[in-house]
Amino acid sequence: MPDRGSGLFPTLDFEQTLWKDGFRAVAGIDEAGRGALAGPVAAGAVVLPARLDVIRTLSRVRDSKLMTPLERERWAPHIRETALAWGVGLASAEEIDSLGILPATKLAAARALASLSIPPDGLLTDFLIFPEVDLPQIALIKGDRLSLSVAAASVLAKTSRDALMRELDERYPGYGFARHKGYGTRLHRAAIRELGKCEIHRVSFSLR
Repeated sequence: MPDRGSGLFPTLDFEQTLWKDGFRAVAGIDEAGRGALAGPVAAGAVVLPARLDVIRTLSRVRDSKLMTPLERERWAPHIRETALAWGVGLASAEEIDSLGILPATKLAAARALASLSIPPDGLLTDFLIFPEVDLPQIALIKGDRLSLSVAAASVLAKTSRDALMRELDERYPGYGFARHKGYGTRLHRAAIRELGKCEIHRVSFSLR
């Protein structure tokens, strides 16, 4: 088992606090793609069973940014199999340009929550607060490093968005979306200078 006191692997401490207060469908929420130049922003929502042995079942799940692509792809199916409910929501580049990145991220999260097969009775989030959601919620700074539910949501958001960007690479060849997933890498910026922006680029985002 990894050392969960190190801060590198999340715990169920916050979930336990809510479980002890009678909550049984606590949804962790996290996003992927907020800083990209192209493609949607994705949000994941995961409701884990109210059992401490989940920490062993998902022993290597942590903040998706700390996992390799292979690790994320390996653990995403385990998360889906273990969760009582899970969902992923998207907000398009057009919605990001129209609403702004923060409201669009909240829209993606709302869609993820709406897709859950079990209505949540509490939320754990990675810093974001959802005043429009009438549920008890705890916003955690670096929540994906503290809460296993939030970390699991981050993995599903990231892997779902990455899969979509690989599909979009075939529809919009030349940009390298399968490689950089829409982020502002040197390769991506060079492709934009050569080809211009395409439909899935966020026109409101600066290239600088």
